[in-house]
Amino acid sequence: MFGKERLLTRKVAWFGDPGLHYTYAGICKQPTPWNDCLIGIRKMIELQTGHTYNSCLLNRYASGQESMSWHSDNEKELLPNGAIASVSFGAARRFVFKHRRLDHKVSLILEHGSLLLMHGEIQRHWLHALPKMRRVQTPRINLTFRTIQAP
Repeated sequence: MFGKERLLTRKVAWFGDPGLHYTYAGICKQPTPWNDCLIGIRKMIELQTGHTYNSCLLNRYASGQESMSWHSDNEKELLPNGAIASVSFGAARRFVFKHRRLDHKVSLILEHGSLLLMHGEIQRHWLHALPKMRRVQTPRINLTFRTIQAP
């Protein structure tokens, strides 16, 4: 994150088209091949959003104790101003946006089955986070479908 290597407590997997690479949390990842389940979800998300995606980052949060600090998805491999479609399964969790320059935050609850689309210049102007929620004791899986620029 922010160009530095971090130890991740959550489980992470990256799926994508052959030949792609993605540097995330200071580690250059090679994609795991798509499976039938993810291909099906990707097709539904592409129909719903009108965007196409060539990779999917999967994060599994065991409970509300696992979180994600303020960041933007601005890695150099990502398509500039490209769409990121985030699908949540399992425990409902709070998701927060914070404007980079203005003192403004937007908070929402991502329920099981919810779809959040971030595109355009949102990554340039806003940070986002998944705060800890101590009362959440069940897991959450988040799939973020992305477009990686081929090397």
